[in-house]
Amino acid sequence: MSAQAKCHMRWRLIISLFASTVLAGCAQPPGEIFPPLKNPLVWPGPPEPPRIRYVGQLVTSADLKPAVPFGQRLAEAFFGRHSAQSMLSPYALCTDNADRLFVADSNAQLVHVFNLKTRQYAQWRPDNPEKRFSQPVGIAYDAIGKRLAVADSVAGCVCMFDDNGKPIGDFGRGALSRPCGLVFDKTGRLFVADSAAHQIALIDKDGQIVQRLGQRGTRLGEFNFPTNVALDATGRVYVSDSLNFRVQQFSPDLQPLRQIGRKGDMPGYFSQPKGVAVDREGHIYVVDANFEVVEIFNDQGAILMDFGAEGREPGEFWLPAGIFIDAHDRIWVADTYNRRVQVFDYLPENRP
Repeated sequence: MSAQAKCHMRWRLIISLFASTVLAGCAQPPGEIFPPLKNPLVWPGPPEPPRIRYVGQLVTSADLKPAVPFGQRLAEAFFGRHSAQSMLSPYALCTDNADRLFVADSNAQLVHVFNLKTRQYAQWRPDNPEKRFSQPVGIAYDAIGKRLAVADSVAGCVCMFDDNGKPIGDFGRGALSRPCGLVFDKTGRLFVADSAAHQIALIDKDGQIVQRLGQRGTRLGEFNFPTNVALDATGRVYVSDSLNFRVQQFSPDLQPLRQIGRKGDMPGYFSQPKGVAVDREGHIYVVDANFEVVEIFNDQGAILMDFGAEGREPGEFWLPAGIFIDAHDRIWVADTYNRRVQVFDYLPENRP
């Protein structure tokens, strides 16, 4: 090798080492997923003490704000960024009470998985083309069995995934008419709002229907297209009895206790009740898609307050559908026609 070639090789090595040293410090660290607002948004407004606080929103996978290595930044500078994955019709949602948010997207026919710790995004769907989602509208996570259940209302079944997103089968075909809302109890038993059957179906760990609750009607304990179901810490069951314009409360042994709300346009009344959830203090949250608010009741059915309004701004909704409250009283709302998930915190009296 000539002296000139050796010199060129040395310079290339020096430049390479210099570039790698400089560029290593140019990686972009992870961003804050829910940065605090300059002017906090709370309900009710002053002078009342706040009980609900707006936290933020997730619109696309980019909202996870992962760290970006320099190599990726350099590639993006030359070739452009990869398109962020957005939601089409987020309809139902839940968390694993840890770091993952699962969103059933009815029209996109998949489940979005947002990992708020690792900042990773994934999509889950059946791997068998013959059993792909038709319209996923219900979702629930089984903390005991480490599995995710997804209700496909058009296919008339509940699809199951293991904790890593692998499809592990489905059940209910031919037995469920139009499964919608789902919730697991502490034993791993699954409650399914079978809307077209006007019943709640109870399903054991093996996927067998062991009990059906209700029939079509307007009396207490009867339903007219129930769409969602929730449990409180004591085991009481809450059902969005949508076309009876109410939520029904049942005892842990499934005896009807009371109805909450009725048809009307005043606070405490409903036009289109959908998602229902309960916080750690037993407050009942009901999404009304037509009023585009979340109404909050005590466990005796008395209205306490509501939050939200029609619109596209933070804290506003456009035909919202699902709601989930995690173990830390964080409130997740599927803001369906705004194609986003909005996030709120419940503020107990002893917390600022």
